[in-house]
Amino acid sequence: MALPVLAPIKPMLAKPAKAIPDSGGLLFEPKWDGFRCLVFRDGDELTLQSRAEKPLNRYFPEVVERLLETLPDQVVLDGELVVARDGKLDFDALTERIHPADSRVQLLAKESPAEFVAFDVLALGSESFVDEPTSARRARLEQLAGDGFHLTPATTDPDTARHWFELFEGAGLDGVIGKPLGEPYTPGKRVLFKYKHSRTADCVLAGLRWHVDGAPGEAVGSFLLGLHDGDGLLHHVGVVGSFPAARRRELATELAPLVTDGEGHPWLGDAVREGQRIPGGITRWRSKEQPWVPLRLERVVEVSYEHTEGGDPARFRHTAQFARWRPDREPSSCGYAQLEEPARYDLSAVFRGEVVRTR
Repeated sequence: MALPVLAPIKPMLAKPAKAIPDSGGLLFEPKWDGFRCLVFRDGDELTLQSRAEKPLNRYFPEVVERLLETLPDQVVLDGELVVARDGKLDFDALTERIHPADSRVQLLAKESPAEFVAFDVLALGSESFVDEPTSARRARLEQLAGDGFHLTPATTDPDTARHWFELFEGAGLDGVIGKPLGEPYTPGKRVLFKYKHSRTADCVLAGLRWHVDGAPGEAVGSFLLGLHDGDGLLHHVGVVGSFPAARRRELATELAPLVTDGEGHPWLGDAVREGQRIPGGITRWRSKEQPWVPLRLERVVEVSYEHTEGGDPARFRHTAQFARWRPDREPSSCGYAQLEEPARYDLSAVFRGEVVRTR
C-alpha cells in the first residue's frame, strides 16, 4: 500500500514572533534544538527526511532501527532528531553525527544515540491528515504515542507556554512554538510562530571580513567578535553580518584606521594559545581557511544573540545581530562572565511529558 503523503515534502515552517499572546487559538509546544526530520514508513521501508528534503538514514541507523520496530506499517510523522547528554540537549553532539565515514557513524550511533521527538502526524494507513486542523492532528498523534519516539508536550494555555519558555531552556530547548489550532498542515509555508530567547553581550571587535561583492576595503561583510576568558585570553565567539549595502560601505571607511598587519594580534602567530578559539580555521564543514582582516582592539560592540554552544569556551550558535557601539566600554572588560546561563532543568521530564498542564 502506497502512502497517501509521499517523500520528499517541505516541512511546515515558523516565523519569528515577539511575545506569547494572551489570546487563544494556538497550540504551544517546546521548540526542540535539533535537526528537523520527517519520517515516512511504508512497510519495511523507512525514510528519515531532512528539512532540505535530503535522506538522513545513513547518519542515524539506530533511529531507523528503533522506528521500524515500533511504528505502524504506514505512517508519516513530522518531528525533530535530538541528542541528549548530561540531562540536556547537545547540538554539537548532534552535528558530529553527520560524518562521511561509516565506521564513525556506527561508533557515534552507540556513543551518542539520537532520539526522535514527534510533534505532528501527516498520514496513517491510507488516510492523509494534511488537510485536517492542528487540533485534530494532535489528537491523532497522541493515539500513536509509543516507546519508539518521544511525543512533544503541548498546551493551549498561554501561561503554561510562558512557564515553559523560561523553564525548558535549562534543558537545552530553544523556546516555544505556537501552532494555529484551526490550520491544516501547509508544506513549506511559515504559518507557525516561534518565540525564541534573545540576549545581549558586549564583545570586542577583533577583525572583519570584506563583503564578497566588491574589492577588499570597499564594503564590510561581517564583524569578528571576541570575548575574554577568566585568564584574559581572547576567544572568537561569532560574527555579525547583517548590514544594509550602504551601511557596509560606511563601515569600511569608518573602520579602515583600525586595520592592522596583525603583529601582536591575539588570534595570529605566536600569540595563539592551545584551546583558544580563533577564526577562519579548517573544519569538517570547511576544507580551506577563510581569510579575515585583523583590527586593533579598540572597539566594543553590543550584539544580540539567542544562545551559545560549544562548551568551554563557548561561542554564539547563530549569527549575532548588531545592536549598538559601546564607546563607554573597554575591550579588556568584555568577558564570558556577562553571558547568561539558564537554570538547569531535567530533559527527561520534558521527554516524559511530566510538565504538561492545560486548561
